[in-house]
Amino acid sequence: MNANYKINGTVIETERVILRPFKASDLADFFEYASVEGVGEMAGWCHHESMDKSKEILDRFISEDKTFAITLKESGKVIGSIGVEKYGMEEKLSEFFELSGREIGFVLSKDYWGQGIMAEAVNGLIGHLFNKIGLDFLLCGYYDFNAQSKRVQEKCGFKPYRALMMDTRLGTKEKGTLNLLLNPNKDITLKFSHPETLIYDKQ
Repeated sequence: MNANYKINGTVIETERVILRPFKASDLADFFEYASVEGVGEMAGWCHHESMDKSKEILDRFISEDKTFAITLKESGKVIGSIGVEKYGMEEKLSEFFELSGREIGFVLSKDYWGQGIMAEAVNGLIGHLFNKIGLDFLLCGYYDFNAQSKRVQEKCGFKPYRALMMDTRLGTKEKGTLNLLLNPNKDITLKFSHPETLIYDKQ
């Protein structure tokens, strides 16, 4: 089942970045990376064509309180985001009925691709969600054309779970892979549903 989760002022520090709640003064930094063509599209949403669009989404991040700003420790600059989202098909995935989890999604400024920063941020969040919050599992997906996201998830220990056709916010459907990570501190055995999309037990 989807766990209840709010950031509630949480700050997560890693070697190079700090994850913290978004604030209104982040608008310029947010627009700077979200307006670059190809950044949002890799995650299934259109790059922002105006600061008004960025403000609309930033306001939502702040009010919903489940998306962290990824900031550079050395400068405080916001270079990306990582959200702790509710996973879909909750009522159908019976393997999770007695467990507590969420799905994470992330995006990073194009200027910082290929430097291992995203994996560092994701690992920091995983440690918080498993060790502090006590979640049993995390899901994370990528469209099959997004090799970078695939690599980040592999580095962070996620395993291929289901092969799906995924909706995008661009109004299209894309082939994608949903990955699964179980809390290693817990003894969890899963009895999987929906074998028609399942790939986890083939690994």
